[in-house]
Amino acid sequence: MDLRYAYVRLADDIEAEIRSGRLPLGAALPGERAMITQHGVSIDTVRRALKVLRERGLVTTVPHKGTFVTGVPGEGPAAE
Repeated sequence: MDLRYAYVRLADDIEAEIRSGRLPLGAALPGERAMITQHGVSIDTVRRALKVLRERGLVTTVPHKGTFVTGVPGEGPAAE
């Protein structure tokens, strides 16, 4: 049984998609409503997961545009 909080699991799942290249640099993440439906979680869980991904330096959110991949795990100055 996975004891991580739902938002951490979601953030880790999205990070894995970025790491695998399924969500490449510059790609838009699905919208909040799509993630709610796709992952069966609440809006709060989605927003907390996106916050974690921003803190990890993997995505940026542009108001009224969406959330985009801006970093790849293991690349860039933080990995050196």
